[in-house]
Amino acid sequence: MLAPMAGVTDMPFRTLCHEMGCPMAVSEMVSAKGYLLAPKDNRATRELLSVDDSERGAVALQIFGHEPDVMARAAEELTRDGRYALLDINMGCPVPKIVGNGEGSALMKDPVHAAEIVAAVAKASHVPVTVKMRLGFETGSETYLLLGQLVQESGAQMITLHARTRSQFYEGHADWRAVAKLKRRVSIPVVGNGDVTCWQDALRMMEETGCDGVAVGRAAQGNPWIFREILAALEDREIPARPNRRELYEMIIRHAQLSCTYKGEYITVREMRKHLAWYTTGLPHAA
Repeated sequence: MLAPMAGVTDMPFRTLCHEMGCPMAVSEMVSAKGYLLAPKDNRATRELLSVDDSERGAVALQIFGHEPDVMARAAEELTRDGRYALLDINMGCPVPKIVGNGEGSALMKDPVHAAEIVAAVAKASHVPVTVKMRLGFETGSETYLLLGQLVQESGAQMITLHARTRSQFYEGHADWRAVAKLKRRVSIPVVGNGDVTCWQDALRMMEETGCDGVAVGRAAQGNPWIFREILAALEDREIPARPNRRELYEMIIRHAQLSCTYKGEYITVREMRKHLAWYTTGLPHAA
């Protein structure tokens, strides 16, 4: 599955990943309180929540917040029309402004409160509720095993574990042994996340941890082809060749065109800068 990434996993990028074989993609995270307070015709909110007809049934919406009642109200409204297959609760975002509000990975410091949020959301949601978490807030104070048990008891139907602590952000190595430990501790599906950079990593993570699936994040940036490669490996088929220059060019143009249709040219040109940098990484004279 495509892991949620703020500013990346919008509808155009998800569409490209689906076309490359990705069976499930997670949206950019949406503030539950922000959604409830924003005017319903707010353009930014509308963009965050957009789902293309071609990807219905293959998109999870990720929300964040720290108040059970607010999260539950947003969950009920957001899942009512059936555009999302799953509703994912963010308990892993390490960004200071999110953590400072007691949201994202800050929830891992209080597993009981985090479980209360899951229970409220699971009761209100019209679709299955899942949780994305880290190992814990700081190295040495990991809470993922306790939290995993509690969110399962509270109604979560899947857990995605980014095998780093909040204090690590995206540095160091992901501890895949923790994914295996969580898989043994809970009975609901566990998806591993962290340091999956190619199809070989995806297979190795599943073999070493026994996890039920793999979530690909930064390795998909500028590289939606990674999903067709992982899918081929899982199905024991020949791994497709890496894209040539023509395929790369066509993917960049298609990405820009999809984004233009969705966001307009002005925003697209600005946002495509980072995608262009990712797409061209490693090419001669890319800088």
